[in-house]
Amino acid sequence: MRFAIEEINNSSDLLPGVSLGYKMYDTCGSIARGIKVALALVNGNEIFSAVSGVPCTRPASVQTILGETSSSPCMAISTVIGPFYIPMISHFATCACLSDKTKYPSFLRTIPSDYYQSRALAHLVKYFGWTWVGAIRTNDDYGNNGMATFTETAQQLGICLEYSVSFFRTDPYEKIQKIIETIKASTSKVIIAFLSHMDMDVLINKLSVHGLTGYQWVGSESWISDSQIAAMDIHHILDGAIGLSIPKAHVSGLKEFILNVKSLNSSNNELFIEFWETLFSCKFKELKSTAENPRECTGHEDMTGVQNSFTDMSLMSIFNNVYKGVYAVAHALHKILSCNETCNKNVQLDPFMILQRILKIYFKTKEGDEVYFDENGDPAAKYEIINWQPRKNSIVEFVTVGLYDASLSPDKQLTLQNNSLIWESNTKQVPVSVCSEKCPPGTRKVLQKGRPVCCYDCIRCADGEISNITDSVSCVRCLPEFWPNQKKDACIKKEAVFLSYEEIMGALLTAASLFGTCMTTGVALIFFKYRKTPIVRANNSDKKKKK
Repeated sequence: MRFAIEEINNSSDLLPGVSLGYKMYDTCGSIARGIKVALALVNGNEIFSAVSGVPCTRPASVQTILGETSSSPCMAISTVIGPFYIPMISHFATCACLSDKTKYPSFLRTIPSDYYQSRALAHLVKYFGWTWVGAIRTNDDYGNNGMATFTETAQQLGICLEYSVSFFRTDPYEKIQKIIETIKASTSKVIIAFLSHMDMDVLINKLSVHGLTGYQWVGSESWISDSQIAAMDIHHILDGAIGLSIPKAHVSGLKEFILNVKSLNSSNNELFIEFWETLFSCKFKELKSTAENPRECTGHEDMTGVQNSFTDMSLMSIFNNVYKGVYAVAHALHKILSCNETCNKNVQLDPFMILQRILKIYFKTKEGDEVYFDENGDPAAKYEIINWQPRKNSIVEFVTVGLYDASLSPDKQLTLQNNSLIWESNTKQVPVSVCSEKCPPGTRKVLQKGRPVCCYDCIRCADGEISNITDSVSCVRCLPEFWPNQKKDACIKKEAVFLSYEEIMGALLTAASLFGTCMTTGVALIFFKYRKTPIVRANNSDKKKKK
């Protein structure tokens, strides 16, 4: 945010003659603290010197709030500031519930809604033929709402959940242990993890203790491209994981700005000392303790060779969301203040006016990214499909293997490069996770009592019936002039069969027929010759009756 603001303030094209200021608060992951600092931003006062030299205070309400990172705090804060129509732009809160403008009228975000992510995950699972999966979610608005949409879409696509469990990082150990036992007892080999990165931290530690390998993980954008989680996975439990990630981004100059800590040293000496000592595992001379850290900090250590979470730029796409949020506010102010060569500083700024203008903005960043919001305050939904591929020295590379674009037609939204995928246990073979194997033609599906629709038995079609498709729910009877083939997957026409005189049965039947004919002819001749005799006449051969 500081990088974007300084870039704007040094620009002659955007808001010329106007400088943007900012206040920063750390909510420390607390919803209550988040509401408190939001109210401080909205209702804050600043001290200035009047003409008389006597210090005075005046209202210093911010025009826009950038943040929060998680969905639940955003819902709470947006509910509080919503009636004042103060814009709130989040870079990482993805709960689909936040798109409801009746509840959160001033909320916007630069990351897509989970409505699209959940549907994309369901289509990804369907693409690989996984119809029997397990699910773990964070027990908050992010996880519960995201999993609800996934479950609904999965049912429409014929996917069944063997189990769906939730937990929060502060839950007691027994609850997480129960989840691990559920995974062990399951028959599904694919696990959908709709978890925040903090909850995934907790879960991966517990999974490592139990060495729970052999499962294919499908992850949400919150953790799938998190290098810290990859570093924690020392037992390679998540190798081959696949999931959705915010598209990669690059903001020129940002890395150099982050690694330049001179401003930090001059603005907050205590924070700089703590940061520097942690970064280089050393102590400054006046604070040096030979028992704990014998190495002395000089303050001139080279950061270019440091490899840790601070110098890791894998989260550049998230940084880019913050960057776009700041620029959205700047472009809105640029329009409101009618800036050309100079800006009209006499315009009375109103939060509702700024909110309406932000909703209508459209611009491109210096890197060419398009920035705009729909009527719900959401950006266009595009995701990269990430695959965890292990490399040498236990390093995991996040490889982009596909793309999901919700703006395209349904048949073109998902594209994948199957030949570059690596699956669990570092194999090239796509894992199989089904409750029952497909029923071949010639059989029909019969659901197993008390189990999901994905669990069934395959019963062979009855006599005179066929099924010619896979997973048929019923068999069809052949027409009278047809009968089933041996596999009972097609009806074939009945053939007329004739007996040959050369066959024993044919010869016997022919002889019997001729014998019968001769006997009949002989009896007829005898009756004709002796037709006047009483015996023949008694057989009613003479039908004339005498009166």
